[in-house]
Amino acid sequence: MIAHLRGSILEKHPNRLVIDVNGVGYEVFVPLSTFYGLGEPGTGTALRVHTHVREDAIVLYGFATQLEQDLFERLISVSGIGPKVSLAVLSGIEPEDLIRAIERGDLARLTAIPGVGKKTSERIVLELKDRLPRASLTVTGGAAAVEAPLLRDDLLSALINLGYHRPLAEKAVDAAIKTTPEGGFELTLKQALRELAS
Repeated sequence: MIAHLRGSILEKHPNRLVIDVNGVGYEVFVPLSTFYGLGEPGTGTALRVHTHVREDAIVLYGFATQLEQDLFERLISVSGIGPKVSLAVLSGIEPEDLIRAIERGDLARLTAIPGVGKKTSERIVLELKDRLPRASLTVTGGAAAVEAPLLRDDLLSALINLGYHRPLAEKAVDAAIKTTPEGGFELTLKQALRELAS
């Protein structure tokens, strides 16, 4: 089983990479959350890998973080959910947001992910609610703990209304909140737009 790959990016397409490892090209399917964090073709990269063996093929799925891989492996354990749907889920929502949505039983947020219907969302919540990987989701401070998710949701909504793709908007918002932790809505939105432009 292949569990890890380190090499240079030979080809880069949304959801699919070819990684050159000492002259051998490995095709690896990745969620958009991993794709957006990678460099351009020719740059080095290292990915955690889940090897999926079928009767007719061996397929590699790559992840930038342990959390993404843990969520993927839990998603494919849900009845009726295969690797393609699991990849679509991770491409449509950030890992921390997925954990929050499952913990809250937020079916509306889950069904907003392209390719995920109501029945699939219900199965995900039912089967994964009590066996989610732990992510560092803590926000310090009483008032800040309440305000941070609200500010994040408002910023995300603003960027999506401006036409930005959700996973890209989520990355920009998270980076902007880290850069300007004390900033209000306007300041943080400006920073998020700078993140998207860079």
